[in-house]
Amino acid sequence: MEHWNSTLESGFILMGILNDSGSPELLCVTITVLYMLGLTSNGLLLLVITMDAQLHVPMYLLLRQLSLMDLLFTSVVTPKAIVDFLRSENTISFGGCTLQMFLALTLGGAEDLLLAFMAYDRYVAICYPLNYMVLMRPRVCWVMVATSWILAFLSALGHTMYTMHFPFCTSRKIRHLLCEIPPLLNLACADASRYELMVYVTGVTFLLLPLSVIVASYTLILLTVHHIPSNEGRQKALVTCSSHLTVVGMFYGAATFMYVLPSSLHSPKQDNIISVFYTMVTPALNPLIYSLRNKEVMGALRRVLGKYMLPTHSTI
Repeated sequence: MEHWNSTLESGFILMGILNDSGSPELLCVTITVLYMLGLTSNGLLLLVITMDAQLHVPMYLLLRQLSLMDLLFTSVVTPKAIVDFLRSENTISFGGCTLQMFLALTLGGAEDLLLAFMAYDRYVAICYPLNYMVLMRPRVCWVMVATSWILAFLSALGHTMYTMHFPFCTSRKIRHLLCEIPPLLNLACADASRYELMVYVTGVTFLLLPLSVIVASYTLILLTVHHIPSNEGRQKALVTCSSHLTVVGMFYGAATFMYVLPSSLHSPKQDNIISVFYTMVTPALNPLIYSLRNKEVMGALRRVLGKYMLPTHSTI
């Protein structure tokens, strides 16, 4: 088969999910609504946590980082998918594909690690409440945040450089919503079986280690909650943890399907549905899951909105 070496000039064609849909216009509207919801909800949560002094505690510092990651993650993928559909042009340059893959891997990896640190935060808050502000002091939180970003950055850089060094064949069609490792390796002319194994091992390690921290944290939390004497205290602890567990379930479920299941169990249609879920649906729902059931966030939202709306009413 003839190698395709003009990638810098020709780029790739992202087939995406819209063109294969039975009603692409309706799906495009749905994706647009999800994107606007993701931008609004994450942006509002970032604003509230930043502006309200009562939320300047470790739990919300980590939650602010999660909202930032979600906002950036969905912005890496969704606007291009919408614009490509409206312009009927699905091409992406070699450099653009490389950048999109790198950013998606960085943000996904950082969120993966951050969710584990958030589980540890809940463990300390419930199991060691008197020492919480010592064990989770600001410096420790920033080390957690920096660790998430740096490890994800290094992993994404290595995978992106190695994936894009392969020679690609004459078919430029990526049967996927975005530039990711599995669909791109399907276009490689060279033998990528060893690298696919490395991607699998890395994916399992990157997912299972944080997931083991989450499972261990919540096992200890449940044991502690079981011994809390008051029903109100148990309920408050469980409500706080349930939001995080819901987000963990959505994120790790999609990531496991994409990077842990063998390639023989994948199909382009399934991969596209999963990619829509973790790049569009999850970022839109995460801030709602955390805020709607959280009295502190809702109270801070009312205070921030009241602070900026009351002067406006007083001038009328």
